Amino acid sequence: MQIYDVVILGAGASGLMCASHLDKNLNIAIVDANEKVAKKLKISGGGKCNVTNVSVSADNYDGDMEIISSTFDAFSKDDLLNFLATYGVEPEIRKSRYYFCKKSSDEIIDIFKKQTKHIKKYLNTKVTEVQKKSDIFEIKTDKTVLKTKKLIVATGGKSFTNLGASDVGLSIAKSFGIKVKEFSPALVGLTLQPSEFWMKELSGLSCLVDITVGYKTLKEEMLFAHKGISGPAVLSASLYWQKGEMSINFLPNDDILSLARNTKKKVSSVIPLPKRLAVAILKALKVPDIECKKLDKKMLEELKNIHSYSFAPAGNFGFTKAEVSRGGVISSELNHYTFEALDVSNLYFIGEVVDVTGELGGYNFQWAFASGFVCAKSI
Repeated sequence: MQIYDVVILGAGASGLMCASHLDKNLNIAIVDANEKVAKKLKISGGGKCNVTNVSVSADNYDGDMEIISSTFDAFSKDDLLNFLATYGVEPEIRKSRYYFCKKSSDEIIDIFKKQTKHIKKYLNTKVTEVQKKSDIFEIKTDKTVLKTKKLIVATGGKSFTNLGASDVGLSIAKSFGIKVKEFSPALVGLTLQPSEFWMKELSGLSCLVDITVGYKTLKEEMLFAHKGISGPAVLSASLYWQKGEMSINFLPNDDILSLARNTKKKVSSVIPLPKRLAVAILKALKVPDIECKKLDKKMLEELKNIHSYSFAPAGNFGFTKAEVSRGGVISSELNHYTFEALDVSNLYFIGEVVDVTGELGGYNFQWAFASGFVCAKSI
């Protein structure tokens, strides 16, 4: 039976980037459960794939700061942009910070297809078991058995189950005695306790907010939804929230007391938000919608909470709505400069299967590409 030099499990962003940078003389194979490569890349960002961000640092991630920093030292967002530019792909900046493909995600996918055309691909193939016998990995699938000297696990997380996502990467790690944190939904909308059901009645409305969770404050649009709250600010906040309270500043660019000072206008009229939202917030704060001049000291104190509305979400929308998964192979189990398992030689874990998760805005693709590059260069 043929023995490959390298087998990569997963034909997503990290797996394809890794394959693209491996020595062309190596005998390589890629295994993926989907019938095509890069299915998640294809649909991300409305089909235009938010590949990275203007500002990328370890502060934008939930995970081990050391492995994140060392990875981006080796392959930064500028390195990614230079790599893409080499093949004529120059993403455009949206909202002053997000890099998207100009036409479609196919611009990037085509690069990977060309860079990996020499590599054998086993598509529509599910991995069922991995064992190591002597120095050779034996990979059992629902179609065939593969053998390899080096194995790279780039199987991603559990979100996007409709694209074949699973926790097979964690099963492989555990079978080798490698510690993992079970996957949970991240970059996902949040459900509400009955006391905040008033937000669900505003479904379809959105506004710019600051959301504070612990030590993190995130400024972006929040969307009121049938199930609860969503939108970029909430998705990123969900990365840092697990239970307990968070706080919303509904007017991050204004001071409510200044807006309400010395005017006969009704309170809802001076709040620079959609009328329906302004009225609902006042009701939640138990502040009467009267002339601003008639607000007493206690009412003004309550009104100030429009800048710090604290509440505890009930939960989240689940894996079916999650952009990514939090959790994965614990980074302390890996060499931070190669992604090789410390206790299992020639076994590597990259991308979302590692316990590093980024905020919304291209951060997770940046991590996937960077970890794939670093792993390839170490090999």
